[in-house]
Amino acid sequence: MQFTSEVMWTLSDFIFAGILILGTGYTYLFVTRKSGSSAYSAAIGLALGTGFVLTWSNLAVGIIGSEDKPINVWYFGVIAIGIIGSVISRFKAEGMVITLFVAAFTQALIAAIAIFGGYYQSPPSSVLEILGVNGFFVTLWIVSALMFKYAAQKEAEDHQSE
Repeated sequence: MQFTSEVMWTLSDFIFAGILILGTGYTYLFVTRKSGSSAYSAAIGLALGTGFVLTWSNLAVGIIGSEDKPINVWYFGVIAIGIIGSVISRFKAEGMVITLFVAAFTQALIAAIAIFGGYYQSPPSSVLEILGVNGFFVTLWIVSALMFKYAAQKEAEDHQSE
């Protein structure tokens, strides 16, 4: 807002941004405080970072078209899957693998619905942009899931050696 008139945040925008940033950071600290595994900590960091960027970009400009397009609300379902799955699995690495694969699948499903539903026909989202942005997030969810899988395997190996 200091440099351009294209961004006009209200007080509630700043409050929400603060809650989002602090909430993500404190969640990372809370979840990783008991873990001695760097693989688990990195996986949590990537999952939280992906959720943060997805939420931030969806609220700021929208993933498909502008932030006002109703289909963008569906992306909060991906975040909800991550939160609910994490709580149900009690942040255990094995459960996080499943949760993040489901998040990746849901993200890809939304992209498919957007393309087959013709949302690419309303500017500014082309098919390539929809595939690219959603593919980026799907990749991050999958990489995080694979990192959790590695962390779970390391944990199992450590328990067997004890």
